[in-house]
Amino acid sequence: MPQNTLSELRRHLARLRVVRDQIRAVEQERLRKLAVAPAAETKSPDAMVRLIARVLGSGIETADMLVNEIFSRHWRDRKAVARYAGLTGSPDESGSRRRERGLARAGNVRVRSGMIQLAWRFIRFQKNSALAQWFAARTADGRASTRKTMIVALARKLLIALWRLVTRGEVPQGVVLRPAS
Repeated sequence: MPQNTLSELRRHLARLRVVRDQIRAVEQERLRKLAVAPAAETKSPDAMVRLIARVLGSGIETADMLVNEIFSRHWRDRKAVARYAGLTGSPDESGSRRRERGLARAGNVRVRSGMIQLAWRFIRFQKNSALAQWFAARTADGRASTRKTMIVALARKLLIALWRLVTRGEVPQGVVLRPAS
């Protein structure tokens, strides 16, 4: 290998080490902050993060993103939550003709992509939940296009279910929670 290429590779690896150390420090600080937060408060952001992280299939990173991006705000109803996340349809109405044009994509990109990833994990880890069975029933034909469409619908339903979990304490039907630590 040429000397310049080898030197450049070493510099890239050194930068990678620094970034990994910074990520590790941020994650440890988040865990430390969650550990010292008072457990008695139920509406605090830290309590919400702990509650969402108890859902099997989600983790601290996903829970923290959801709480900071969406659940720490006051929402009027479930439609407002889904609309903010960009997980609602985009109707096309012209005269008497009405049709759906797919996702609106006008919402929060981080929440939308995070919820779609969480929805895929959810159907893997929460097979016995009502939401996962709903998804399985509608995608029984096995077509990829149906699964892609329905995963967005599941992400919307899951977001609303998690919102109800942190605001009202309603655990979705069949969802398994990790023991409280």
